[in-house]
Amino acid sequence: MTGFATFLIFLVVAILLSSFKVIQEYERGIKFTFGKYVGIMNPGLRVVVPAIQGYQKVDLRVKTVDVPGQECVTKDNISVHVNAVLYYRIASAEKSILEVESYAYATSQLAQTTMRNVVGEVELDELLSQREQISNRIREIVDAQTDPWGIKVETVELKDVIIPEDMKRTIAKQAEAERERRAVIIKAEGERIAAENLVLAAEQLSATDGALHLRTLHSLNDLSSDQSNTVVFTVPIEILKAVAKLGEGQGKHLTM
Repeated sequence: MTGFATFLIFLVVAILLSSFKVIQEYERGIKFTFGKYVGIMNPGLRVVVPAIQGYQKVDLRVKTVDVPGQECVTKDNISVHVNAVLYYRIASAEKSILEVESYAYATSQLAQTTMRNVVGEVELDELLSQREQISNRIREIVDAQTDPWGIKVETVELKDVIIPEDMKRTIAKQAEAERERRAVIIKAEGERIAAENLVLAAEQLSATDGALHLRTLHSLNDLSSDQSNTVVFTVPIEILKAVAKLGEGQGKHLTM
């Protein structure tokens, strides 16, 4: 066998070996023949003819995009620094290659602009208290606009919302004032309920003969259980007058 024949055999073997491609389970291959799309390569061992055919692998696993922090202005003209994280996956492998040049870069840029626009539509209080709703709004917009690229946006999460220091102090004062207001309301409500209960108790005690005396004896029994207590009785003026009149009557009787 001549050296040329050996070279030919080696070349054929090399071409055959290079024709075999392995597609992983989580991948799909986009196959081209003379530059024209001809189909999807499913997982397994596949053949791609060198110099005639080509292919591109597409990873179907969920991907994470760290949306860089953006300087945004809320609806009430407050400047905030917001960043987020976006999770998406490829729903259509052929669209992700044929319809957009770089789906990863395009999705990241779209997420940034959408986040700025959505933050600009809400006030600062809404941004701080309704982060989940705002995240869902961003996800819906990005998902709708990336659908022609074969991309499915799974979720968007706002990570940090950084506000100016002077605004932090203002919010802290507002929160403190709100807590004080609630404390006053709760205290007033408690006093109102206590007063209503006292009125009900007084009505029930006055409606039953002897109930007030029993309540008094019960209170005295509670007080007497602790020897350190000093009990001071206040006698109604009516009783003192009645005793005084009784004494005057007895004195007259003795005189007679």
